Amino acid sequence: MMITRRAALATAAAAVLSASSAFAADKKYDTGASDTEIKIGNIMPYSGPASAYGIIGKTEAAYFKKINAEGGVNGRKINFVSYDDAYSPPKAVEQARKLVESDEVLLIFNSLGTPSNSAIQKYMNAKKVPQLFVATGATKWNDPSNFAWTMGWQPSYQAESRIYAKYLLKEKPDAKIAVLYQNDDYGKDYLKGLKDGLGAKAASMIVMEESYETTEPTIDNHIVKLKSTGADVFMDITTPKFAAQAIKKSAEIEWKALHILNNVSASVGSVIKPAGFANAQGIVSAHYLKDTTDQQWANDPGMKAYLEFMTKDFPEGDKLDNGTVVGYGVAQTLVQVLKQCGDNLTRENVMKQAASLRDFRTEVLLPGIAINTSATDFAPVSQLQLMRFTGERWQLFGDVVSADVGG
Repeated sequence: MMITRRAALATAAAAVLSASSAFAADKKYDTGASDTEIKIGNIMPYSGPASAYGIIGKTEAAYFKKINAEGGVNGRKINFVSYDDAYSPPKAVEQARKLVESDEVLLIFNSLGTPSNSAIQKYMNAKKVPQLFVATGATKWNDPSNFAWTMGWQPSYQAESRIYAKYLLKEKPDAKIAVLYQNDDYGKDYLKGLKDGLGAKAASMIVMEESYETTEPTIDNHIVKLKSTGADVFMDITTPKFAAQAIKKSAEIEWKALHILNNVSASVGSVIKPAGFANAQGIVSAHYLKDTTDQQWANDPGMKAYLEFMTKDFPEGDKLDNGTVVGYGVAQTLVQVLKQCGDNLTRENVMKQAASLRDFRTEVLLPGIAINTSATDFAPVSQLQLMRFTGERWQLFGDVVSADVGG
């Protein structure tokens, strides 16, 4: 009788042990994840020539704090570790190594800048650590066969400038285009898209290609030089600080060309307002996110949720700054990926879930635009709509245009 009882107890204990092992086996973690925490790394230019973009990282930090206050993601709190690289590629490499090797993050999320991300891409892929939803529209982020651990988020620069080319071929087929571009991978990507979009007409339509360095204090001399060509279209491929200078100087020297401004500098708060609303009339750009200055979203539930977040969780943030909308939208996308991961928080599963988004919409995407990814498509947002600056806000026009360009 005693033996039987002992055997029964042993069997019961084994069953309990087996059940708890099975339960534990259901949970899979890599470095940076546990039952209570998900550690996320981030690199932003909080200082330096592109410091206007630092607001994106600050918005993300505020959003994750809000998510944590609501209980986190599947019961886990997000530990968001964000460092400054001053828009310097060597500094970005240093910060990426620190995040991966010292802080031991699960992934690096939305690190900003084409030059910085280019500098860390091979390292991140060699380490098999997700370089997820990078804050740059370079076309090369959509290359899953060669870089399976790197994924973009926003529409590609080449795709965007192809849309401008299509617009010019239709509206101003005899245009004389003067191009100002930042002398790095970001600027060259936009320029390539413009030339590809213009096709055979690129050689005759583009009258000057002028580059500038981010170390230059001002680009005024470049604007004067471009005007001297007699161009009637100004293709402005600049980051916020220089975009504001370009708008001001063009008005000052009365260059009346059609001004096309790349989306990454279309922020009313950090570019247009400092440059002067009067100086920005008629500028054409393209967007994929709702603009807080556009009254058509006054009663939009998504915009109301964003504004409520800004008021309650990030009151020091500028609602007019497009960077806050970007930060909010991309942070929502990451939270969706982490939700889909469930209890399998391995780096491999993070990338698998990021590549399994189906018609996902953040609250700030324009109507008709949705996020879709697959194992062969690492370009989450690939649609845009043209817009024109009128009064004190952007006004959308035309249809939502698909902007797919392969890696």
